[in-house]
Amino acid sequence: MGLVVVWLVTLVVFIVMRLLPGDPIQLFLSGDPEGYTWEELEYFRHLYGLDKPMIAQYFSWLGQLLQGDLGTSIFTQRPVTYMIGQRLPITLNLAISAIIISAILGVAFGTICALNRGKWQDSLFSVIANLGITLPVFWVGILLIYLFSLRLGLLPTYGYTAPWVDFGLHIRQLIMPLFCMCVFGLASLTRQTRSAMLEVIQQDYVRTAWAKGLRERVIIMRHMVKNAMIPVVTQMGLQARFVLGGAVLVEVVFSIPGMGRMMADALLNQDYQVVQGGTVMIALMVVVVNIVVDITYAWLDPRIRYH
Repeated sequence: MGLVVVWLVTLVVFIVMRLLPGDPIQLFLSGDPEGYTWEELEYFRHLYGLDKPMIAQYFSWLGQLLQGDLGTSIFTQRPVTYMIGQRLPITLNLAISAIIISAILGVAFGTICALNRGKWQDSLFSVIANLGITLPVFWVGILLIYLFSLRLGLLPTYGYTAPWVDFGLHIRQLIMPLFCMCVFGLASLTRQTRSAMLEVIQQDYVRTAWAKGLRERVIIMRHMVKNAMIPVVTQMGLQARFVLGGAVLVEVVFSIPGMGRMMADALLNQDYQVVQGGTVMIALMVVVVNIVVDITYAWLDPRIRYH
């Protein structure tokens, strides 16, 4: 199923890019102050295979993709695999950090809500979670820049610095982007964990554990949280898709040179190969995450292994 999903992604992104108005070769040559001739236009179309029928272009690109070749960028004249290799670590740094932070805090806040149902803790975290789901990522980013950068001057407005270059600056530059990428995932995981925990609390084995006099920490961690994790882990798998997709907006707002920013620029320039290669790479990562989630089910619930 994962292979089918990736193939469908290649087909959809290829067709959608060709349906966009405009010609990438004309956009590329329009940067020449001396203009371009019809012969030059045809030469570059032939060079990038854009003079072939659409179905021939697709199968040619798919054949290259199966060999690990994502093509060459029209605008930068660099291999797409090289460009992704330069940008992907930055995006993964943001995405993995956001997923880990959201998972830890989301499960913790959801558990607190369930254990204190109807109390002020439940009301507070529930309101914050409902608010977090509705907030647009780009609006949150702009608001953070205005407040913490322009008004208070506490954090850098934009940019990315590698941790081995300046670790302090690296952390300061990541605070606002990570907050934006964590908002939706943290809110949705808090709500999902709360719902799952409320169902588990009412189970007979939990009441039996209380009756046996087990310690509260053992009951919560071993009997409640672990048994409530299957729907939460499913939500974490879905969160990876939103985090990787949301990286485009976050990287554009904060001028982070990651894959999202690269794909946004390539989309404006109609750089087919870059957009197609980046989309396929994101699709592969999402598929891998979902496979890991499926495997995790068997670890959380032994009954799944028996089937």
